[in-house]
Amino acid sequence: MSIFLQHFVNALQWGSFYALIALGYTMVYGVLLLINFAHGDIFMVGAYLGFFIGTYLLTTFGSTMPSWLVLTLTLLLSMILTAGVGVTIERVAYRPLRERGADRLYVVITALMVGLLLEYLNLGFLGARRRQYPTLLETQVYSIYGVNVSNLKIGIIGLSFLVMIGLELIVRKTKIGMAMRAISYDREAVPLMGVPVNRIIVATFIIGSSLAALAGNMFGAAYPILTYNMGILIGWKAFIAAVVGGIGEIRGAMAGGYLLGFIEIFVVAMGGLPGFGWLSSTYRDLVAFTILLIILTLRPTGLFGVARRQKV
Repeated sequence: MSIFLQHFVNALQWGSFYALIALGYTMVYGVLLLINFAHGDIFMVGAYLGFFIGTYLLTTFGSTMPSWLVLTLTLLLSMILTAGVGVTIERVAYRPLRERGADRLYVVITALMVGLLLEYLNLGFLGARRRQYPTLLETQVYSIYGVNVSNLKIGIIGLSFLVMIGLELIVRKTKIGMAMRAISYDREAVPLMGVPVNRIIVATFIIGSSLAALAGNMFGAAYPILTYNMGILIGWKAFIAAVVGGIGEIRGAMAGGYLLGFIEIFVVAMGGLPGFGWLSSTYRDLVAFTILLIILTLRPTGLFGVARRQKV
């Protein structure tokens, strides 16, 4: 039981990364019906911004500033700057196409191009050398009924749940959330009601990019090796998780992210059981995507998604 609980906690942490990134995908899609394929690279940008901000704060104020304040400032500043990157991408790359009524195919191609641009700007300016994310908080490990849980792991899981609950409340209970849902339902009629569509879209990119930055810093703190292309695979997996959960649904993004995290962790864990020795990390993605494909075959709209009906 203790081994199972240990893997359960590890799966919660791993699923938190996927869920936070998937939320960015699902929010942009829910408002614009746009799959922002650059979102995985925004995750990478957030992690690198956190690296530079955290390193600067530790070098300059490390002896005078408490570690919790360094961590808080690093998260907040990286989220703000990454939100600025997301808004810039929306303003420069997506809005001109939207205002000219461009076909969705061109928007998707633009999103892929923006992702590659972010990667190779990083490669060009910083090089291919891997960077180690700074230790912003001293790690303490607690043993609870044979399960080893660090303060970092507790913080990642707890903060992820708080952010997701807060986002759900924003979308369901506030005026800006109501406007997001209205734009998702009928983007043509909403401006006639006096809703500033462009402002709501900007707010959507701010929230989505901030969540990606938060996930990037959490990932850097837990697995402190950063690379210029670190957002590709985890970004694609988070997108798949959002689709499995029901793209456009916040609860679906959360469920899909944690489902994928649990599958990946427990596939590797089962490799140590009698009769499952053939399972290993090599087969992790194969088994995970096979299970997700079966789910989509049974529910094409995802776990929480509903089919969109369009009146012609």
